[in-house]
Amino acid sequence: MGKHSLQRESRLPNSVKGALVMGAVAATTGAMPAVPAMAATINIPGIGGFDVPVPQEFEQPVQQLNQQLQQALAAPQASAQQAPLAAPQFPNFQMPNLFEQQSSPGDIALDAAKSKVGAMYSWGAAGPSTFDCSGLVKWAYRQAGIELPRTSFEQSHVGAPVAFQDLQPGDIVVTNGGGHVGLYAGDGKLLNAVQSGQPVSYTPLRPDMVVTARRIVD
Repeated sequence: MGKHSLQRESRLPNSVKGALVMGAVAATTGAMPAVPAMAATINIPGIGGFDVPVPQEFEQPVQQLNQQLQQALAAPQASAQQAPLAAPQFPNFQMPNLFEQQSSPGDIALDAAKSKVGAMYSWGAAGPSTFDCSGLVKWAYRQAGIELPRTSFEQSHVGAPVAFQDLQPGDIVVTNGGGHVGLYAGDGKLLNAVQSGQPVSYTPLRPDMVVTARRIVD
């Protein structure tokens, strides 16, 4: 029987085959054949780029790796921009205005008296539709939660004394020798129930008319 050489298909990968061939060449010639290679840059976020010499056949995988790194880095930033943190909501809550000036009893009393401009004078009346001078002052301050005595003489002793040049709207001003009283309205005017037959109105106020001026504070 003649001799036949038995050939089997090699199952080694091409890369291993290439290495065997290169090894055989090196064994016979004493030199390693050159492998084409080029530098590829690998970018590592937060560290920097590195030029690594790799064979030309790996250039495309390195580029893909760089793209994947950049996409992975950009994804959290995009998510943060698309979904910003919402400010907490507090329903039915209103921040108080800490700088808003609070109304004094005099301010409230003056505003109340202004609402009665035009109401007729009536001796001994203290509102709500007719007034005498001290009755108007008493009624106005009651709207501010302050109870004053009934007569102009008694009202001339309440609160703290105030000089004419320091008068503020709402201060109590006693005139006519202590027999008349009204509320200072600012701009040199007195808001008062003047006399019988005249309505509540504004009248001029001069320093020489004032017996005393009083200020009510909380």
